[in-house]
Amino acid sequence: MKKNIFVIALDEFTNKLFDTIHHADNYQYHALLPPEKIISAPNYAMPELIDEARLRLASFGGSVDAIVSYWDFPATLMLPILRQSAGLPTTSIESILRCEHKYWSRTVQREVAQEMIPIVVAFNPFAEEPLNQIDLDFPFWIKPVKAHSSILGFHIENRADFYAAIPKIRERIGRFSDPFNDIFQKADTPSKIAPINGNYCLAEEIISAKDQCTLEGYVFNGKTTVYGVVDSLREENSSSFSRYHYPSRLPKEVLARMTDVTVRVMQRTKLNNEPFNIEFFHEPETGRISLLEINPRISKSHCPLFYFVEGASHQEVMVELGLGKKPEYPQGKGRYPMATKFMVRRYSGDAIVRRVPRRDEIEELQKEVDGVLVMVWVKEGDRLSNFVDTDSYSFEYANIFIGGESEEELVKKYQQCMERLPFEFESLTNLES
Repeated sequence: MKKNIFVIALDEFTNKLFDTIHHADNYQYHALLPPEKIISAPNYAMPELIDEARLRLASFGGSVDAIVSYWDFPATLMLPILRQSAGLPTTSIESILRCEHKYWSRTVQREVAQEMIPIVVAFNPFAEEPLNQIDLDFPFWIKPVKAHSSILGFHIENRADFYAAIPKIRERIGRFSDPFNDIFQKADTPSKIAPINGNYCLAEEIISAKDQCTLEGYVFNGKTTVYGVVDSLREENSSSFSRYHYPSRLPKEVLARMTDVTVRVMQRTKLNNEPFNIEFFHEPETGRISLLEINPRISKSHCPLFYFVEGASHQEVMVELGLGKKPEYPQGKGRYPMATKFMVRRYSGDAIVRRVPRRDEIEELQKEVDGVLVMVWVKEGDRLSNFVDTDSYSFEYANIFIGGESEEELVKKYQQCMERLPFEFESLTNLES
């Protein structure tokens, strides 16, 4: 009989990649909570979401063999609760929080890799004078204790930048902090961490580094394994990512040092039988390595990259861990030696989407240009600024995943795609004039 795998926010694009994993015929996937309640939802009523998911599991006629998700908050924190309700083994809520609560995670990281951790200060953005709580010189970053995708993250050069960012944080942080606190206040947290709830932010020393990468791994029965490294590339003079590249082009010695730190840090988080990804900076001139953050999940963005290069999406790792099995991944049987994800962004201000590629246009492109998968985030009539899950400096409206034989081929295919995909926008300045 097939194993029943329940997936929180099972989206159409990533669902197709489940077919690429080994033993795919042995699994039956079921949606647990619709995507619109998890992905870019305007709010998260945590108790209601958990109750709805529990009811779905309890009313299912067959066996519940695994509960998984490749999405960030709130899915990651819901998993231990739902697995416990379904009688499945699970890592603890506290182990998830040691990864996701950015301040708590920094304290854990500092215990084993102090030299790789930037100076961090927690502050209350709702205080009368929040800047008085920050004993850091300009410039620095500020970000919420809990968010994702660089949401409400700001590069602060001076007092004016800081006080321009604070009203935006105060207005929007509740979308994450309220549901986060529903779980955080029930967790067993150290006395120094407990007062720093989801309403708090971090001010963090800026790490100056040329290279950034993400290690994908898992912990099984207490042992940490890293199975792949993806480079993160930014546009020049930009805080926004331009693309991801797999496999990493960093020196093996650098990746070995990162892996060593990863093993030691993950042991301190006590995460167990779960996938994770962990992000690092590397400065080639000095050799300095800095740890950025830990996410207790696979990166959904990397799924097509692993498929192109390894022959199977690393959803395989997530599924097998959910079933209590040690992953045997990767197999190295992909069609291409390298792959990339281009993040198609608009930097020139807010706009209304007037035209997006039709499904048949995308399918035709994917047939004609080998090794291409296109994912569109917007639809006609959308206003870009209404998308809440975007960074503070650009609007991401599509992703193009490409496999190829060389860097030159990847870029050529991307240019072909952009010439063929009919996106049209109308600037709000034009409408207002």
